[in-house]
Amino acid sequence: MALQHWTWDCIAGTSGFRRPSAFTLVVLLRSSRDLDDFGWLGDGLGTGEQLVTVAAVLLGALTTHLTNYVMERSRHRRELLTRWDDRKLDAYGGYVDRVRAGIFLAVQLYEHKEGLRRSEQSESEMLAELSEAERQRGRSFEQIMLLGGDEVVEAAHELHAAVRAIDWQATGKTVGTLEEWRERNRAAFREINEFHEAARVDLGVQGKVTGENHPERDLLLPAARRDGGGTTG
Repeated sequence: MALQHWTWDCIAGTSGFRRPSAFTLVVLLRSSRDLDDFGWLGDGLGTGEQLVTVAAVLLGALTTHLTNYVMERSRHRRELLTRWDDRKLDAYGGYVDRVRAGIFLAVQLYEHKEGLRRSEQSESEMLAELSEAERQRGRSFEQIMLLGGDEVVEAAHELHAAVRAIDWQATGKTVGTLEEWRERNRAAFREINEFHEAARVDLGVQGKVTGENHPERDLLLPAARRDGGGTTG
């Protein structure tokens, strides 16, 4: 009888042992006569009752297995989503950082060429830096194409076009007045805000960076340049 109780505890999982696998229980079901010989199912039970008892244990094991499987899948999915959100955050932040770095170099080149603020660097050096910044921005843009949600991708396209317009005027590929230059910079920073909005929604971040709680802000210009020369601050 002690062997009988120990064996049943192993099957039921009450003695600290793991529940048997479905394969083990199927083997147990192979012959009710074998079960009787070992006394696992107790005395006085008919074959039908014995099979019902083992079937109940089998059902419990399968239910436990299924529950554990579903929980593990859910945990893996949460971990995967968190990992992709981390990658997205790095990609979004990196892209905006490279966009702003490129704008800074374009402003520096434009002011030097227009005589608004002379630089210690030569024009060729600044052109080389701007070209490298454009290359780095392009690599970041490709990461947005790979990882970004639909709205983020569209916002990145608009921002990319706005920044290219700044580069073209800075390098002389397009001509324009100082006011047109400033308007191109305004457009680029509006697109940066739109990109921020799309990225926040995609990442599930609450709040906004535009709207009635955030008044529209113009370019930051020194007082001496607002009515005369100069460009973005």
